[in-house]
Amino acid sequence: MGMPVRIEDGLYDQAKAAAGAEFRTIAVQIGFWAKVGKAALDNPDLPVDVVRDLLVARNESREAMVEFVPGQYRS
Repeated sequence: MGMPVRIEDGLYDQAKAAAGAEFRTIAVQIGFWAKVGKAALDNPDLPVDVVRDLLVARNESREAMVEFVPGQYRS
């Protein structure tokens, strides 16, 4: 269920810009940021980038997944 929430204009503008770049709605972008923030607070030992990437990976389809092979991407 969606609920109206009051946010600062600056945060709204940042969410609007990020949403456009990530092909999300503004509401979905703000929700994503909230999930990343909560997960980061719940897991302070993990870098925020790892938390974000894990949340993104959870939403990928199984068909889009690629098997991880250790050492495959070394240059």
